[in-house]
Amino acid sequence: MRVNLIVNGSKETVDDVWEGESLLYVLRERMGLPGSKNACEQGECGSCTVYLDGVPACACLVAAGQAEGREVRTVEGLADEGLPGPERLDPVQRAFVEAGAVQCGFCTPGLIVQAHDLIGRVPDPSDAEIREALAGNLCRCTGYEKILDAVRLAAAERNRSTA
Repeated sequence: MRVNLIVNGSKETVDDVWEGESLLYVLRERMGLPGSKNACEQGECGSCTVYLDGVPACACLVAAGQAEGREVRTVEGLADEGLPGPERLDPVQRAFVEAGAVQCGFCTPGLIVQAHDLIGRVPDPSDAEIREALAGNLCRCTGYEKILDAVRLAAAERNRSTA
């Protein structure tokens, strides 16, 4: 089967997709976008979270055929490739690095997409709102405090830049 979709702003066509293949598999293995991680394959850990038509979704739970004609934005798509060095990173990506919220890195892409979505909807989220937004993302390394720090930092940076 052929799947046509928009990935990180570019029209893409992927051929020979098996009907049961996940969007996650297509992104990682067929399109060379390894940012979204393959951990549980059951939508329980959040490491594969991407935007699907502007809404966060676990790519492991989306059949590739369901993405036909739709827009996908991965963690790679948050960065601005037109800028040099660290400036290319989205403020949420940069905040995760600066706050030390990245350890093994397996959960990081999903957490970044979820945090990016939260800050887009709630510019100054409370700790309770951050915890609720990230509740579907599991991290076994950080203890979450550095992740919360990163989201607070990203929200503060966003608010400074829009003020």
